[in-house]
Amino acid sequence: MARYVGAERALAVSSGTAAMQIALAAAGIGPGDEVITTTMTFCATAHVIHHAGATPVIVDVEPDTLNIDPAAVARAVTARTRAIMPVHLYGHPAEMDPLLDLARAHDLIVIEDAAHALPATYRGRVVGSIGPLCAFSFYATKNLTTGEGGMLTGTHALVDAARPWTRHGIDRDRQAASGTKDSWWYDVVLPGFKCNMSDIMAAIGLRQLEKLDAFHERRIAIAAAYSKAFADVPQLQVPTERPHVRSAWHLYALRLHLDRLTIDRARFIEELRLRHISASVHFIPLHHMRFYVDVYGLSASNCPVAEREAARLLSLPLHPLLTDHDVDDVIETTREVARDFAR
Repeated sequence: MARYVGAERALAVSSGTAAMQIALAAAGIGPGDEVITTTMTFCATAHVIHHAGATPVIVDVEPDTLNIDPAAVARAVTARTRAIMPVHLYGHPAEMDPLLDLARAHDLIVIEDAAHALPATYRGRVVGSIGPLCAFSFYATKNLTTGEGGMLTGTHALVDAARPWTRHGIDRDRQAASGTKDSWWYDVVLPGFKCNMSDIMAAIGLRQLEKLDAFHERRIAIAAAYSKAFADVPQLQVPTERPHVRSAWHLYALRLHLDRLTIDRARFIEELRLRHISASVHFIPLHHMRFYVDVYGLSASNCPVAEREAARLLSLPLHPLLTDHDVDDVIETTREVARDFAR
């Protein structure tokens, strides 16, 4: 994995959530610290910040990609800010250069949530080799899967600092440095977690990694077919791919022009379901989640762009096992629903 993405180090763990958790631990993030992240993400991104004892500071997104807005990040930096956690939403990389510039200017660490982003590239660099720490997910639905699992990539120093956090903080090497090496000896140097990857998961991952480029090409082809088919449908807005990135196309997030439809997003998804096409929503923003509203006081006014755009999102089927016939079915059915309920 380190060779594939061009990272100095890679550390296999039990989930993408675990990768973020140990990244925060290795970076020394804890009580009194603030970590800036986006409202458009799965709740795990913010949960790991909360569990570290730090405060998640939730900011708005850019309107085209729905990735974290660097300008909103800049406005959110305070004396307590210790880290920025961008999310490469749907597999489209966030704007890393301004985020890394902000981090350098304020002595912050950037920890990327790249759960969707293997094997995306940003300005010719593979995600996983851009910032100091990057967390990937290998859950069953991801572009590369080990059933469950994850990976942390980054610099030598930070990934090595993260390593003992995966196995209860156990150190078996310090005795060897003194010239002895008893097979039974170990020490506990920090209050670590239990989140190493199993051998079986790793074996699956090695075979998946061999197939990843082929999987990615198929995802690109499906996304291109969707975008071409929907480009002339006035009720539909296709996803953005900026010219300096190559998206991993983990999800195909279509947006509805609700003012050109007689139905809302929920009804649109139901109409697809009645025609045997499954769609979903990625994501309900964090500022709608009861916990983050109650504990951190989030509201729609904090994130007006995400509030506006999230209400019209839906995700269409996208995975390498879709046949051309499957893709045609999705296209024809989505166009049919848009036509039947056009305003």
